[in-house]
Amino acid sequence: MIYSFAPEETILQKHERVIMAKYALINATIFDGIDTIFKGVVIVDSGRIVDVARDTKAEIPRDAQVIDLDGKFLMPGLIDAHLHLVGMRTGDFVKEPLVTPYETFVVRAASDLFKLIMAGYTTVGDAGGLIAAKLKPAIEEGTICGPRVVAAGLPLSPTFGHGDIHYLPIDWVDYRSSKKLRPLMTLICDGADECRKAARYALREDADFIKIMATGGVLSQKDRPEYRQFTPEEIKAIVDEARAAGRFVHAHAQGAEGIKNALIGGVKVIAHAIFIDDEGIELAIKNNAILVPTFSIVHRLLEIGDKIGVPEWGLKKSREVYEAHIENIKRAYNRGAKIATGTDYVGGFFPMGGNSLEITLLIEKIGMTPIEALRAATSTAAEAVGLHKEIGRIAPGYSADLIVVKENPIENPKCLLNIDNIVLVMKNGEIYKNKLNDTHK
Repeated sequence: MIYSFAPEETILQKHERVIMAKYALINATIFDGIDTIFKGVVIVDSGRIVDVARDTKAEIPRDAQVIDLDGKFLMPGLIDAHLHLVGMRTGDFVKEPLVTPYETFVVRAASDLFKLIMAGYTTVGDAGGLIAAKLKPAIEEGTICGPRVVAAGLPLSPTFGHGDIHYLPIDWVDYRSSKKLRPLMTLICDGADECRKAARYALREDADFIKIMATGGVLSQKDRPEYRQFTPEEIKAIVDEARAAGRFVHAHAQGAEGIKNALIGGVKVIAHAIFIDDEGIELAIKNNAILVPTFSIVHRLLEIGDKIGVPEWGLKKSREVYEAHIENIKRAYNRGAKIATGTDYVGGFFPMGGNSLEITLLIEKIGMTPIEALRAATSTAAEAVGLHKEIGRIAPGYSADLIVVKENPIENPKCLLNIDNIVLVMKNGEIYKNKLNDTHK
């Protein structure tokens, strides 16, 4: 169940009541978010994990509400480090944003947020779009139910870049001059000075990190993934502005040259990395950067794209890159590069709530062990959204973002794809879903 409160109780009062709750989660099989699995107890107080103990050493506070997990699997909340909360419902990226009211996309995105947290996703990284950054206050105050959101807001693209929607007039593409709101809008900038100003504008519009288009892409018609877009000088200017504001940069980067430019420029997160080469892999490892391959989106495109309106040019490029993408990320994994989960989902046929497909694909396509894939979806993904000191682990001092899974995902990773297997969801010490009693029926 989700917490309810009396009509006369304000959101603030409800938040204060819930966040002060103390819980003892006992009799659990615990995955700590790194590499350890053990039988134990987790104590939560005022929204944080205050103690983690083996069963034989656990001391249960007298004032704690005891939740007996009966041996079920307890792990950190899942994290999708690259998606787009834009409320899409078809695969027609050309027509749908032009004919659907912007407000409809907002309401759909709010619905998608609910689906995410019910599926065990307690944090998401929105990698570009108008909606997510502006919905954050509604989530934080409890008006809508959803995961913690870390949002890029308006992404930066050069003219003729991956974010430059060429079939629209250029002044309609850039958010600063457009006459019509669309969920996927960008800031067009060329040259280091324009890029610096655009980065500042993105921060002004509530960006938690800066998203840039370092290369062409699969779902942009007139360019290709191999095309280098922003130059190293432009990227360095953006990274400098992000650092000045305590933020980081996350790059759409698919071609080898653009990936290396991004890494040389100081980018922390490389999304997609389709054609990463040996030099790019070594740079990523040297710079402690994180790769977020986003296999799920192309996997779904190839499964259903021709049935849901995805343009043929997008399908053609998807087919061209799929196998190379797998082989290159497999090589990066074997050499020790950091890899985090991200789906690139946008809603609809790319469904929020089905994000654990990425965990399965990392195991089946790349060769990760289940523990490694779960780490990619917890502690490494936490690092990819800039919150590795706050979430992604079960350890004292971390936020109490926890989920309970009916089956053991180490033994059956696909169990995470069934939302009914997620029987308890806690974010920041507040219970959003509790179906534990249902499992005994």
